[in-house]
Amino acid sequence: MSQDQSQERTERATPKRLRDAKRKGQIARSRELNTAVVLTTAALALYGFGADIGQGLIAFMERSLDLGPADLVDPAAMLRRTREATGDMLVLWGPFVLVAVGAALVAPVLLGGWTFSVEPLMPKLERLSPVKGFGRIFSLTGLVELVKAVLKVSLIAGVGGLILWSYQAEILAPPDASLPRDLLDAFRLFGTVLLMLSAATLLVAAVDVPYQLWDHGRKLRMTRQEVREELKEHEGRPEVKSRIRQLQRELSRRRMMDEVPKADLVVTNPTHYAVALRYEPLKSAAPRVVAKGADLLAAQIRTLARAHAVPMIEAPPLARALYRGVKLDQEIPAPLYLAVAQLLAYVYQLRTAREAGTREPAPPRDLSIPADLPDQGI
Repeated sequence: MSQDQSQERTERATPKRLRDAKRKGQIARSRELNTAVVLTTAALALYGFGADIGQGLIAFMERSLDLGPADLVDPAAMLRRTREATGDMLVLWGPFVLVAVGAALVAPVLLGGWTFSVEPLMPKLERLSPVKGFGRIFSLTGLVELVKAVLKVSLIAGVGGLILWSYQAEILAPPDASLPRDLLDAFRLFGTVLLMLSAATLLVAAVDVPYQLWDHGRKLRMTRQEVREELKEHEGRPEVKSRIRQLQRELSRRRMMDEVPKADLVVTNPTHYAVALRYEPLKSAAPRVVAKGADLLAAQIRTLARAHAVPMIEAPPLARALYRGVKLDQEIPAPLYLAVAQLLAYVYQLRTAREAGTREPAPPRDLSIPADLPDQGI
């Protein structure tokens, strides 16, 4: 594979890349979705609150036009009427404004979620570069935005023209003698028109949202080398992992060596293998392998056993079977019960003879060792 091909951004963004991009404020956003949600919510609110707003406006106009001589010459009265008018308008339009503002706050987080980053606000010299500016204008993103804007304007203009054509009779109809009825009809008609226009923006958003998700994923694509580097950083450098494994082995070996003085006996090969066994009838059903090693580690186990007067017995077949067939801190398997029991019996007899000062017994010979024990490793 050539160097150019290896640097192509063909890999999907990893979770870490996505998290880093979100922390920098690089998330998928759709202005069309924001516009559609705000416009649709405002249309529904106007359609729902239109009758109440119309009736409230009529009552407001009646109160505002009912002025006495004192209201026109008294500054305090004019100020009072102004405060009352302001309060009436807040109560009248408050629910509609709150719904619209709530939609404006919620719409941006529908795609990409909530994020806060000051990095997009930081000044960058590349933004002042005319070359990069023209590059952004004539890029694929700029072309798509241009096509999208033309289609959006065409669609909304077409829907608007169709609405005007459909409701031309109501729009051009002469006013009714009843002003309240005309005002309510106007609010209802305006809400219907706004709702139809919002349906057109929803259609535009339905096309824009998948594109924005695809474009966001395309911009965050990674090269194979970047994926490998991130994997190394996530899992750790090979040399660091090797050092950690080495420290873990040293710690495990140190704990194992601390168990050798507590062992009941050590079975040797005599030089290649050494396995320390301990039997605690109240804690385990069978003897456990508390330490084992080969070559240099076996020599260290024998040295510790000798220093702490732990009996050592040469039984090469049993030592090999214990080293290969039993894991550290694991009980011996059933096929080795008889052979190990013979050695433990010998150890107990040896201790009794030494305490009594009598002749030490001879170690057992011809231990029964099965040849088909599976290799359990270390």
